[in-house]
Amino acid sequence: MQTWPLLQSILLLTLANGAPVVAKKVLGARLAFPLDAGARFFDGQPLLGPSKTVRGVVISVVTTAVVAPLLGLSLAAGGLVAALAMTGDLFSSFVKRRLKFPSSSQAIGLDQVPESLLPLLVCKEALSLTSLDVAIGVCIFVLGELILSRLLYGLRLRDEPY
Repeated sequence: MQTWPLLQSILLLTLANGAPVVAKKVLGARLAFPLDAGARFFDGQPLLGPSKTVRGVVISVVTTAVVAPLLGLSLAAGGLVAALAMTGDLFSSFVKRRLKFPSSSQAIGLDQVPESLLPLLVCKEALSLTSLDVAIGVCIFVLGELILSRLLYGLRLRDEPY
């Protein structure tokens, strides 16, 4: 296990996934255009749901890319980690809508694994991670996200405790 690369990766994932939450709290509904534009899949359910916004993706990628050099990583690595984390998050939302989970509902594991596993796997070399680091990183992210979400809810930065 490599401590510093793992810590860098967890910090990037946390920032990538937390930036849209903070943006929602600060900006409210301003600039919150749904990525799916309200489209519905052939099953009649929303494609992604109203909580997945263009603003959230842009804020995530830009913020994470800008902070990455402060952690000793490239702007490109930070942007890629965020883009992949958002892709994993969108995949989770798509699956949750197919399972008829309401928007912003909790699905432990489905909410955390794709948005951490995808960026860690794809960026494994760029982040100097081993396969063990990727597995540990996903576990840390899942547990950390569950704890951090409750903390952010208590601080009124999140609307739900998950």
